[in-house]
Amino acid sequence: MKTEKSAKFFDRAMKVLVEGCSSASRGPLNYSPHPSYFKKGQGARLWDVDDNEFIDWQLSFGCLPLGHAHPKIVEVIREQVENGTHFATALEIEVEVAEMMVAMLGHVDKVRFANTGTEACMTAVRMARGITGKRKVLKFEGHYHGWYDGLLVSSNPQPVTTLGHPNDPVRIPDSSGLTPGSWEDTLVSVWNDIDALERILKIRGHEIACVMMEGAMSNMGVIPAKDGYLKQVQELCRKYDVLFYLDETVTGFRVAPGGAAELYGLQPDIVTYGKALGQGFPVAAIAGPDHIMESIEYGKVLHYGSHNAPRLGLYAVKAMLEEMTKDDNAGFRKITEIGEQMTTRLNAAARDAGQNMRVQNIGSMFHPVFTDLEEITGYRDFCASVDLGKYAAFAAGMREEGVFFTGNKILHNLSCTAHTQEDIDVSIAAATKVLHEMPK
Repeated sequence: MKTEKSAKFFDRAMKVLVEGCSSASRGPLNYSPHPSYFKKGQGARLWDVDDNEFIDWQLSFGCLPLGHAHPKIVEVIREQVENGTHFATALEIEVEVAEMMVAMLGHVDKVRFANTGTEACMTAVRMARGITGKRKVLKFEGHYHGWYDGLLVSSNPQPVTTLGHPNDPVRIPDSSGLTPGSWEDTLVSVWNDIDALERILKIRGHEIACVMMEGAMSNMGVIPAKDGYLKQVQELCRKYDVLFYLDETVTGFRVAPGGAAELYGLQPDIVTYGKALGQGFPVAAIAGPDHIMESIEYGKVLHYGSHNAPRLGLYAVKAMLEEMTKDDNAGFRKITEIGEQMTTRLNAAARDAGQNMRVQNIGSMFHPVFTDLEEITGYRDFCASVDLGKYAAFAAGMREEGVFFTGNKILHNLSCTAHTQEDIDVSIAAATKVLHEMPK
């Protein structure tokens, strides 16, 4: 793989950009000795400045269910940009997209658009506190809800000896610069353990405004919920008069047309969306039933934003939803089938190579981890048993073969409608080669 131009860009970038890029996940922390700098994406392919071509399985961390530069997206953006980029006014496209979403989401009556998953999450937590008059929120170890100070605890892998007892997990700040007051009202529980959750709700439910979680743990590879667990969480929230907030930033408009809520038969009180919703544009949403969403009417619970409901982004949302749902949701079926095939075949390749790689998935979301466990069911499993260095070596080897698996060791890979059977076959052949060449 040629790297001369990327190396030069990195030298230039380090003089003007922190870490040579605008997010640590893209930089030398995950791509040693330097990241590749990219110039073009088309379908399921990426090209870097050295003209290396890759089959892309990172897909902007899940933002591209249709892949890169889908013709319908290109067409509508070219057409609409001539009419203006952003107005900061009420928009006709805003109404049209909200109507589409409400029609798709049986648990949603109203929508409010934001820009990013982090902003939507901040608003959802503020709404829960405003509605209930309670101040505490409960999150789970290993679940990531953006870089909002109040929730930036226990989201990254840590030595298992630092995590504390499962009945009373240690809240571990994920960053410098957080004041103790910023996360004083954030409680932490272990995930996929219904007894642990009920123990906290029995003791502190009267203080807790909401229980918040992802539909699948998506910041530790892919860790699905145990059978029935999410419905049990919802039932406990109702029992203890606590709002159930489902953060679908990652799973929304990806694991099913109605996201994890549809997949698992849930009726969350508050739900947020991002990533796939915008098809590459920064668009997010807060949604829920009328009696919840009325809390942000006229600034009772404040949610403002000059860039809320970005006009061009909403046209991309509309085109994406139309494409993914046509022919009875064929787009969603396709990306799920591809994710399932990649999972099955990667696991088979690992067995054949004698490697301790395990691939877990939920539909189109899949991720290899190197572990001696048969299954990763929670954050503590991940922290105690997953060899992050070995994944980094595997992903680097895949990129050398022209297959872009994310270099971020704790995130995941995904499929899009542009992936072909040839892309899958080439990727599995590359994985087989890399796994056989790696030390056991």
